[in-house]
Amino acid sequence: MNVKTFDLGDVVEMKKQHPCGTNEWKIIRIGADVRIKCVGCQHSVMIPRREFEKKMKKVLVKAQPASEE
Repeated sequence: MNVKTFDLGDVVEMKKQHPCGTNEWKIIRIGADVRIKCVGCQHSVMIPRREFEKKMKKVLVKAQPASEE
């Protein structure tokens, strides 16, 4: 089974395109639900985690790890 891993701040590609013309989304909240923000028009959507995992194609840009001081 192919397990998709994603983290807060990642930019992911979804299977379906957003009406604004892009299918790139930034993950801005992770929990039982996942909140994602459209990279094109900044519209945000909250969807259940299971649904998100089904609709996500791949991670395009990994989030930059927080620098430890």
